[in-house]
Amino acid sequence: MNLPNKLTIARMVMIPVIILVYLFPYTACGIQPSHLMVGSVDLSVINIIVLLLYVLAAITDAIDGHIARSRNMITTFGKFADPIADKLLTTSMFLLFVSRGIIPVVPVIIMVARDTIVDGCRMVAATNGKVVAAGMMGKLKTVLQMVTVALVLLNNLPFELIGLPMSDILLWMAALVSMISGIQYFNMTKEDIMESK
Repeated sequence: MNLPNKLTIARMVMIPVIILVYLFPYTACGIQPSHLMVGSVDLSVINIIVLLLYVLAAITDAIDGHIARSRNMITTFGKFADPIADKLLTTSMFLLFVSRGIIPVVPVIIMVARDTIVDGCRMVAATNGKVVAAGMMGKLKTVLQMVTVALVLLNNLPFELIGLPMSDILLWMAALVSMISGIQYFNMTKEDIMESK
């Protein structure tokens, strides 16, 4: 197994670690996590640890893709596992936030539905020998999602200090861009999907 694939697997292994750190019943186990006050914003040290783990996982995504392309180490496993690891990481974070009532569930449903539809479109296209590459809107969606996760973990800092709900704004923007990119994927593959052979 080459280095990019090992990094992809490492990213997948980090997901349950992040979930455990975020959901661990610290208080029930007699542990009182520390908090930092930034202006009037209360920031849990647990959130900071989860953010660092999330950023580390996101960095492995950038690194494994760069290594695979630059060293011609692209494999079938990498093509399969890399996008799954990315979606599992981001979707897991959004589901954690929903479980705590931090963000609304509707934009998350939109993004999960989009990913399901896109995966179906790609699968149908693949059966006809077509490869549907990630478009600009899909890449923008990923960036918006990553920044949103970071801002939610930081309790919307630094924007919270000026009363701007940037994490909410970016969350809904990510959902909107997800919907648009999903429509684009469908349009690119609709001939394959609608064929009646």
